[in-house]
Amino acid sequence: MHPAFSVILFTTLAGAAQGLVVAIAVAGLAGAVLPPTFVLTSLGVAFVVLMLGLVASTFHLGRPERAWRAVLMWRTSWLSREVIVLPAFIAVVALWLLLAWTGAAQGLVPLLMIAALVLSALLWVCTAMIYACLKFIQEWAHPLTLVNYVLLGLASGLLLAAALGSLTGAGAFALAAAQWGLGFTVLGAITRIASLVRNAGIRHASTLQSATGIRGNNLRQTSMGMSAGAFNTREFFHGKPLWLVKRIKHAFLVLAFVVPVLLLALALSTGASAWLLLAFVVQYVGLIAERWFFFAQARHPQNLYYQVVS
Repeated sequence: MHPAFSVILFTTLAGAAQGLVVAIAVAGLAGAVLPPTFVLTSLGVAFVVLMLGLVASTFHLGRPERAWRAVLMWRTSWLSREVIVLPAFIAVVALWLLLAWTGAAQGLVPLLMIAALVLSALLWVCTAMIYACLKFIQEWAHPLTLVNYVLLGLASGLLLAAALGSLTGAGAFALAAAQWGLGFTVLGAITRIASLVRNAGIRHASTLQSATGIRGNNLRQTSMGMSAGAFNTREFFHGKPLWLVKRIKHAFLVLAFVVPVLLLALALSTGASAWLLLAFVVQYVGLIAERWFFFAQARHPQNLYYQVVS
């Protein structure tokens, strides 16, 4: 598939914001005493990141002014459900931010924390299921798609929470968030590698023989049957050489998992906030590469006919 950078930005930014909000909500519901400056700063960052993700997602639309129509198919479409859940999540974060800023109606904060946790979980489910429900794209149609969206979002969000906590005086929270972030990064590495191994062993249901109806064993494609490119050749294939796709896979494994683990180990041993911030930045770059590979690795059946000359 063609990796749309707008969707890559949206999913990685939203995932980090969700992980950050979940970290604050869980800590608050567990009774942790968090400095007001940290809570206000973290909620502000989460809100800004969510809005940036929302803006990025609009660049994937041919007619952004008609985006509201997406909600009409909520009964059957995971995309429509995402379009409903995302604004609701942003609204909860915005209200929580407002209460943290003004100090008003603090009795509502626990309810907002619970709502944030529920909506964040629903948003991860909706986003991941947009891809996991596509049975004809076998690389996505697996529970690991949802698992990886959740774990990678939690990992990046916890690293961001740890960095913000260290910078705003929430040292105890920053330490705990860094430890949990390390755990989720390792767990995310295990499940993402598991998905790579699983996808490498897929025996695709569609073959060149089934696509053409010709049963010859030595069948090979030499032409896509048309004189120029079209929507299909642009949107359903990444168009990059195989060696580059492999390099990006290796890069995201190192940047999203290996380097952040090493930086977190340094941060936990030295207590320096700079390592926490660097770990988040490096991991986020790695997650952009991971999401690019997630889309590029998916083989749309139509590419059996078009891919050779795309």
